[in-house]
Amino acid sequence: MEGYQDRFINLFPKFKDYPVTCSEDCYQPSELLACNEPMENCTYKGDSAPLLLNTGYTVKWYGHASFRITTPDNQQFLFDPVFNQFDWPVNWAFRLSAGFNRNEPEQPSDLMLNATDAVMYSHIHYDHFNKGDIQAFSADTAFLTPLGFAEHFPGGDFNITEMAWYASKPLGKVNVHFVPGHHFSNRILVPYLYEDENKTLWGGWLLEHQGNTLFFAGDTGYSPHFKQIREKYGEIDVCLLPIASYFSAESPAFYRKVHMTPEDALIAAKELNCKVMVPWGYGNNSWKMGDKTSHSALFRLLTMHKRLDSEIPLHILNEGEQVSF
Repeated sequence: MEGYQDRFINLFPKFKDYPVTCSEDCYQPSELLACNEPMENCTYKGDSAPLLLNTGYTVKWYGHASFRITTPDNQQFLFDPVFNQFDWPVNWAFRLSAGFNRNEPEQPSDLMLNATDAVMYSHIHYDHFNKGDIQAFSADTAFLTPLGFAEHFPGGDFNITEMAWYASKPLGKVNVHFVPGHHFSNRILVPYLYEDENKTLWGGWLLEHQGNTLFFAGDTGYSPHFKQIREKYGEIDVCLLPIASYFSAESPAFYRKVHMTPEDALIAAKELNCKVMVPWGYGNNSWKMGDKTSHSALFRLLTMHKRLDSEIPLHILNEGEQVSF
């Protein structure tokens, strides 16, 4: 970051040459979605095509960016678990400003949380890291985070491993790789006194078990880093890719830079050669930040998947659903 020596930057900070951009009729009606209002409070009713995969991974989506992964060696991992509203002090700011609070997702049982082997965070933003959820895990839970993250944990004795891009760590029989994203980080702003812009790293997580792979991208914009990931690890079996938070009438270039449009996600899935793509970020349990409605991004994904004649199979989940691949 210009003017600083202790800040992280994206691998391709000046990238803006997007391969595809939908400019008209991007949100076509779909009989696969039943909604209470136009593109709002919807349920996906479609059937996903059968896949000839036998990876051993089971994926449960809680909503927004929170996933539970059961691995082939029967470990339980959580990606970006946030089960409540925003963490303090943003929750209080929302109350004072009458801000939007999402529908809270299913609350996992204490037994399930205690059985979690590892929690992996993609970045420090409030909708992906909530300190209030951390105390619910057992003392044996491993926390894998980007660099610069540990100081943000609440007081306590936690098993934290900070990782740089392309670092790896074995957990059981699974190799866990931390890979680049195209995003940013910040959490604290006290004008003229303190700010932490890009002082913690951001990225995604790649799980590898006997050649079978699962990729959680975290919040990210589109950039050539997807091609780089494919070159290093090969084609990916299961891709959990974000498709929301790209819309802003006031700052469209910035939102597009740090979040993928649905067509960006489809291009990324192609470059990763995903065997199946599970989209996330939209939904009834989202905060609708950078979205037209709760499900506008999913309508656009279905529109562009057909328009681009994409060969990447989609498996679309409603919050609380799970699937084994």
